[in-house]
Amino acid sequence: MADPWLALEFGADPDERIAQVGAAHEAFLSGGTSPQRVRDVVHRSWRRSVGALLDPEGTPPVELTGDDLESYRAAHPLARVLPLFRDLLGGIATDGAHLMAVCDAYGRLLWVEGHPGVLRRAERMNFLPGARWDEAHAGTNAPGTALAVDHSVQIFATEHFSRPVQPWTCAAAPIHDPVTGRLLGAVDITGGDHLANPQSLALVRATARAAEAWLAGPLGRGGPVEPDVVTVTALGRDEAELRVAGRRIRLGRRHSELLVLLLQHPEGRTGEQLGLDLYGDDRLHPVTLRAEMSRLRRILGPELLDSRPYRLRGTVRADFRTVADLLERGEVAGALDAYPGSLLPASDAPGVTRLRRLVDGQVRAAVLAGGDPALLAAWTATPAGADDLAAWQALARALPPGAPRRPLAAARVQQLMREYGLTGATSLQRPGN
Repeated sequence: MADPWLALEFGADPDERIAQVGAAHEAFLSGGTSPQRVRDVVHRSWRRSVGALLDPEGTPPVELTGDDLESYRAAHPLARVLPLFRDLLGGIATDGAHLMAVCDAYGRLLWVEGHPGVLRRAERMNFLPGARWDEAHAGTNAPGTALAVDHSVQIFATEHFSRPVQPWTCAAAPIHDPVTGRLLGAVDITGGDHLANPQSLALVRATARAAEAWLAGPLGRGGPVEPDVVTVTALGRDEAELRVAGRRIRLGRRHSELLVLLLQHPEGRTGEQLGLDLYGDDRLHPVTLRAEMSRLRRILGPELLDSRPYRLRGTVRADFRTVADLLERGEVAGALDAYPGSLLPASDAPGVTRLRRLVDGQVRAAVLAGGDPALLAAWTATPAGADDLAAWQALARALPPGAPRRPLAAARVQQLMREYGLTGATSLQRPGN
């Protein structure tokens, strides 16, 4: 297939494809077998959905209603782009066959618009404003998967993880802040099988790009622009991404490690200290380090990197520091939302390893201390929390009797206990149950 983000190959029979993928979906749920003839993006999403302990018969939760929903979406940056969405997708939203939807970066639907009859059908599966449609809560679906992989995507019929959603087909594209690169949300069109075509995917891609372009202009900024701010994304990825002077740059592994170490030490580091942070001893020759720092200076610009000691100048923002700041303010839910995974997980540099353990440990401790089942479920869905026995035990205890996820969490507890060689039963009862 020329475009792996498209649901159907040219000339494919939709009914035959629905049957093939539906059979693969049933086999996957029954035995966890690797499905044949299922797109890789879908298979990976199914695995994430299973890891989140989703009930394939369930529907997503509604998190925001009434005044809370109105105030939240009125303050959201994408509210400024809503007229543009309606201009570009207004025909789809009123033709009686499709819906237009916009969600935030956490998969919460902000606006869902279309013909009243189609809206009523969609509401049966909680596809309505305020509902949480990220993969952790809704399984494989276009807006949720687009956010998870940060790419436009179509999800066709039985490719949806949740069976109540399988009568629908959707296409969605992520939208980023044009200055910082921060993920703002996604725009989606939802309808029938006929949406599985290149035109629908191209339409949401073009709409997302138009929204970013409008936000970059003078009418869309909605606040002071910070052209001198450098942003660094290093959580959940092996190589950091840097945004500086309007450029989006993917750094190599060594430069990613050096930049993270400098961010962690704003007071600066000597060459010897950086050598210890990178290797744990003094094996790094000073000439090699100077060469690496010289290359990094060319990437950042000479005005952003000092030497003697090496340190960053100006305003540099990093996602792992944002998580730490949110935790310090007691905003555990916000910190977990801003935490896509561990810091540079492939790095074995001692300084990065220590910092990675610190960030993971702070997030984990805050989630366990709160005992909120939604946050515990979100933590166990991350790579760092997937094998966290204590977190799974806490989740099983926190879920009320009858909750669909409770027996799944209990089963995961028993599985991990066997894997860790632990014996004996563990109580999953909550006080009074």
